[in-house]
Amino acid sequence: MLPDLRSVLSPEALKLLTKHGLLDSLIERMLVSDITNMVTLTEETQKAAINDFLRQQNAPSAEAMNELISSSGLSEEAFYEQLFRPARMAQLAKEEFGAKAEARFLSQKGRLDRVVYSLLRLSSQSQAQELYLRIAHGEANFSDLAGRYSQGMERNTNGVIGPVPLNQAHPTLSEKLRAARPGMLLEPFRIDRWWVVTRLERFAPASFDERMAEQMSMELLQEWLKEETGRHLQALSTQTDAGSASS
Repeated sequence: MLPDLRSVLSPEALKLLTKHGLLDSLIERMLVSDITNMVTLTEETQKAAINDFLRQQNAPSAEAMNELISSSGLSEEAFYEQLFRPARMAQLAKEEFGAKAEARFLSQKGRLDRVVYSLLRLSSQSQAQELYLRIAHGEANFSDLAGRYSQGMERNTNGVIGPVPLNQAHPTLSEKLRAARPGMLLEPFRIDRWWVVTRLERFAPASFDERMAEQMSMELLQEWLKEETGRHLQALSTQTDAGSASS
């Protein structure tokens, strides 16, 4: 249960936090602390989190933990609260949203599928057609032509883009890539002011496995946190306005 911020912060402090866009961040952090403190981790999970932390710090042994706690400037309780927070968040996400993870995966699959493709972006339709025919007839290499002629950032990678989420591309390009087979060279088509020649190199459809279930559950938890943060902000704003009106 979050405390009433008006009782612990002065009106001036609340205004300053709001002015600099920090009030929502403070509320979200308080919510995270509140919900994760209710999660109990097994001894095995705690040991795994400690060992992972020691490896990240290149600490030689568990004896180094006291020195790390001391140098952090935190109390031992606060230090371990922060250390175990990711594991508690992951466990909470699984417990509260695990049942909804697959449904979210199916609704979000468009952004989770990944592709690698080659791209030539040109301002001239005739030049796009010419280069397309040279590639199609084996007279030139796609990467060589892209590095020489393409007018977009892909020129720096010899035309190769990815792996990237499929829906990161322009909707028209995304639609054509989804319908293509790996290795298929597509005839020039227009996107905005450009004429595009593209070839799908590799398509990696996302699959719903344990890792994906964890990702979807965590995304659902993060969305819930944002909604709760917004609700608390709105309630605080309403209370503040009511207090101002009555004074």
